Amino acid sequence: MQLKNAIGLGVAGNFAHHLEQAGELEDFKNVVTCEPDAPKGIFPFYLPNNEGFLGVYSIGHERLTLPNYQSNAQVEPEIALLCDIVYDNNHQVVDLNVRQFTTFNDCTIRRDDATKISQKKSWGENSKGVGSRWIEIDKFEEGGVMDYYHLCSFVKREGVLHPYGVDAPLLGYSYFYGKLKNWLIEKMNHQSDFGPLEDIAKHLKECNYPVHALISIGATAYADFGEHNYLQSGDEIYVISYDKRYCNGDTTPCDHKVILHQRVD
Repeated sequence: MQLKNAIGLGVAGNFAHHLEQAGELEDFKNVVTCEPDAPKGIFPFYLPNNEGFLGVYSIGHERLTLPNYQSNAQVEPEIALLCDIVYDNNHQVVDLNVRQFTTFNDCTIRRDDATKISQKKSWGENSKGVGSRWIEIDKFEEGGVMDYYHLCSFVKREGVLHPYGVDAPLLGYSYFYGKLKNWLIEKMNHQSDFGPLEDIAKHLKECNYPVHALISIGATAYADFGEHNYLQSGDEIYVISYDKRYCNGDTTPCDHKVILHQRVD
């Protein structure tokens, strides 16, 4: 499937401590959630056929291109889900069929002048990263293949490999499986344009109701190097998801591992 036809959406605040470390908790101070550990909302990072900056296809595989200005960019290591969107006759989202997953770099620039999350998320081609290999999801619920996968990330700088995000089980997401899916459907239908968040139903309409979505479901907490170091030209990024039953969270290829490897330019 061509990802250029899929709407790109991300989840903000779905792993403990990430927003605090990224300096973005203040952005959401007026956003009320149903539970203390609930994500803050969803945001667009790619809108097919949009005439603005979010209409630029920003997703790459091997390169990450930094902005041509001081950007303070950080890797945001995530899992991305490829979903079919099911609408009713009134164009309300009634279901998400979660088909596959892979690793994702929701690379973000830290901008004090941004009024919306999306303004930090996309600045041109190759400002995002998605793994070139996908894992089929047998069932998006407990007892499925995703139970066994972990997510980790590294940045190699001047030949030294540094942990960038903490190694975390996918079951460590605050919202996952059915709870996440139901929450996503509610936000796609009813999230309002408020604070850093946007009206997603309006975006779906303006994109002519796309039938596919690429959804990045939240970044892990940072390791010490990730929290204190922005990306530089020449860095190499690794975002890795691995089945702990068969392999380890290193950069060695494995049949039960998906690796996103990008060089920063």
